[in-house]
Amino acid sequence: MSANTNWVKAIQPLLEKFKDTPHPLSYGNLYQLVVMVVLSAQDSDRNINNIAPKLFEAFPNMEALSRATPELLYPFISGVRNFGNKTKWLMELAYQVKEDNNIPVTMAELTALPGIGRKSANVIQRESGSPAEGIIVDLHVVRVAPRLGIASGTDPKKIEKQLMDILPVKDWDAGMSMSFLGREICRPQPKCEICLMNPVCSYYHETY
Repeated sequence: MSANTNWVKAIQPLLEKFKDTPHPLSYGNLYQLVVMVVLSAQDSDRNINNIAPKLFEAFPNMEALSRATPELLYPFISGVRNFGNKTKWLMELAYQVKEDNNIPVTMAELTALPGIGRKSANVIQRESGSPAEGIIVDLHVVRVAPRLGIASGTDPKKIEKQLMDILPVKDWDAGMSMSFLGREICRPQPKCEICLMNPVCSYYHETY
């Protein structure tokens, strides 16, 4: 972890670059967002976007989903990784929430629901425009943050805590910005030469 960098200042170009970038999940409302976030865990956003239209045609809202059975859901989500558990989570979640109007947006209430951890709750809060209570740390951020030197380790919760300690709340969208950077440029084989963060990046300075 880079101790000498003023990260509050150094992260601004990244926040600016990705501030208007839509989330890769193509959802139409809060209900769709919650379902797609649950389904996307350990799967690709592209895959979830592909299966979502037919799923939401069959189950257009939380009330419809609350009446689902595994047999009814499987045809729509059997192509999703870990679909057996996700089917259970979605059914339990819908049974608890019952209607779209009851979908919570606080960290405590979201993480109390089946299939929603901190990362998923952070995404739902960001996309619903709710006040941030944490920082999105997905698999891309787990790669990008230590490379930059703004955090260390591989544990998402520990990385999130480090980021929350370093950055003011107004900059907590840095998690999603790092995720976009990880998808586009800071990939497993990074394109360091075209990265706007290379002036402050530990990995870049150690490698080049």
